[in-house]
Amino acid sequence: MDFPVWTLIPFVLMLAGIAVFPLVPQLAHLWERPRNQLIYALALGIQVAIGLLIAAHPELVAHALIEYVQFIVLLLGLFTVSGAIVLRGDLAATPRTNTAFLAVGGLLASFIGTTGAAMLLIPPILATNAQRRYRAHTVVFTIFVVANCGGLLTPLGDPPLFLGMLRGVPFTWTFSLLPVWLFVNALLLLTYWALDRRFHARETPEALAQDSGSRTRLSVGGAWNLLWFALIILAVATIPSLDIDAVAHGHIEGVNWVPWRELVMLIAAGGSLLTSKTSIRYGENEFSWAPIQEVGALFIGIFLTMVPALQVLRAAAPNLPLNEITLFLFTGGLSSVLDNAPTYVTFFEMATQLPGEPRVANVPEAFLVSISLGAVLCGAMTYIGNGPNFMVKSVAEDGGVKMPTFLGYVRAAFQYLAPVLLAMLLLFIADPWWAKALGGVVVALLLLRVLRLATSPPPQVLGRGDRRAAPEAPAQH
Repeated sequence: MDFPVWTLIPFVLMLAGIAVFPLVPQLAHLWERPRNQLIYALALGIQVAIGLLIAAHPELVAHALIEYVQFIVLLLGLFTVSGAIVLRGDLAATPRTNTAFLAVGGLLASFIGTTGAAMLLIPPILATNAQRRYRAHTVVFTIFVVANCGGLLTPLGDPPLFLGMLRGVPFTWTFSLLPVWLFVNALLLLTYWALDRRFHARETPEALAQDSGSRTRLSVGGAWNLLWFALIILAVATIPSLDIDAVAHGHIEGVNWVPWRELVMLIAAGGSLLTSKTSIRYGENEFSWAPIQEVGALFIGIFLTMVPALQVLRAAAPNLPLNEITLFLFTGGLSSVLDNAPTYVTFFEMATQLPGEPRVANVPEAFLVSISLGAVLCGAMTYIGNGPNFMVKSVAEDGGVKMPTFLGYVRAAFQYLAPVLLAMLLLFIADPWWAKALGGVVVALLLLRVLRLATSPPPQVLGRGDRRAAPEAPAQH
């Protein structure tokens, strides 16, 4: 059956609601309630499900619902376990310390998820920098590295990659992206170190003295939950789940109906709830179920409404100018302004219709690389590109950090993140020799900027009274 173009409307309305409603003051306070998000998602999703059933496509509805459950159970497990671990302490708020925090977070993101790593690291980062005036740039780079670019190495890292694994991409395939992961995160960390060095030099002596006098050792609370994390990782890597296609077409029997992988992840989440201290989860971490409720409410609508959208785009794929570069640009561009998970799925399905060898999960591998990099890395270009972005922003603002506006953040992303992604595109995706040469020039310019930021004298330091009256320095300064 051919799906007409107008069947894209529910999917477009779903994504438009996610992107626009939080930015409209009259709607934002209503939209932030998971109940209202669920009502909106079901109002669109149920219409699509009924239409598919009437059109005799129950297998497509079953496929979407099973995939949704697999997706949400993984996020629930990671979110629950990470909420029981706390990093205590107040280290010296130096560029070296802050860069080390981001580097550790970028590594953890691939194994406990960008959401888990971001929620684990942002409290100690804010505590360490509490005495400093210039903090917004640190939070912005936390979004760049920990909440997005660090989650490139495993399907646990970012939701788009997990959806790829559900579609047949091997768990270990993303390890092949290690050179890109190192390149992008190393350049971002170097840039951040130089930028923070410059801002650190602008702090008043009083602020630095106060920071020095408030230091305490770093310690981990709830470390037992690392075992529950290990169980989730083991489940994703080795334990099979339901065969979605077999279920959708009624070709499954006996114990094959048991979703073993999801069952183990739920056991890990339940074990964390039973064995962790409430003083850590609900006291120190101020744990709330609201973020995962929001994700669950929105994604039921996304998974249902994108069914006809995927069929339409899949049919149109052979007629579009799709190659390694355009797939990265299209996936990355949409991931910047929409949620990167459905964007990934959209272009993944389109790429299955394109020729090319070798293939991974029926997608030409070169195209799969472009789609994966575009979805994961470009999700950091705006606050709405990836779920953890807004979560980190909210936590920072609750901690007294004056974060950039939506456009201010975009400006910072174009200033610091976009040039790194351009260099990556030229060196790792584009084939012509001149592209490689141009990529080398971009890297050289980025390193020169690092050197300039690290060695140029700071502007005049504000006095103590000015420091109290002045607003938080913008991240893009």
